[in-house]
Amino acid sequence: MFPYITHSDEHSWKPGPYEGVELKVLHEHPETGALTVLRKFAAGVSVPAHTHSKANETAYILSGEWEEDGKVYGPGSVFHAPKGLRHGPHVARSEVVSLTFFDGPLTVE
Repeated sequence: MFPYITHSDEHSWKPGPYEGVELKVLHEHPETGALTVLRKFAAGVSVPAHTHSKANETAYILSGEWEEDGKVYGPGSVFHAPKGLRHGPHVARSEVVSLTFFDGPLTVE
């Protein structure tokens, strides 16, 4: 038995760290701050290059088209950025939804 079970419909979308980005926090570890989130990027949103100094990030594209370094990726693509590695810019070619894991608190620098 899993000690924590939820459904995405039990959570609401909240503003993300950039205009046009929304987050739905599915789980937050009370001790480490690790997060499992759905992220929704509006079509045309460009997220500038940034780092996460306190967490490794792994994102799995569920829907939409994501442009990274001039190449377009779709559903099933996985991205991983180690803690402290500058990554981006990212461009949502259409509305993009990803399932994203941060193994520590979400900070954006």
